[in-house]
Amino acid sequence: MSAKRTRKRSRMVRYSSLDEIPVKPLNRRLIAMSDAEAERRAASDPDAGVIPPGFWDNARLVMPETKQQITLRLDPEVIRFFKRGGKGYQSRMGAVLRSYVAAKKKRA
Repeated sequence: MSAKRTRKRSRMVRYSSLDEIPVKPLNRRLIAMSDAEAERRAASDPDAGVIPPGFWDNARLVMPETKQQITLRLDPEVIRFFKRGGKGYQSRMGAVLRSYVAAKKKRA
């Protein structure tokens, strides 16, 4: 009997500029679509807003700060509490700490 893989393997890719990101070619349906049809579809799409000219002129790519790995001693009941929430418990711990920092900054 062999074990079935339950998670897809993923690969993280990082780009230093937008020009490096590969562009997928348009599929046949989109290539065959007329400009009038594309405009009609965009106008009827409630999620497609009109972007004013020059909107992206001053845009810049901002990369998020990377997280730092540290060793931290915590009480066992704190660890159990967060682990009971399942996957992502460390992210939840980080969120609690971020909200604490934000509250302290507000008071300062």
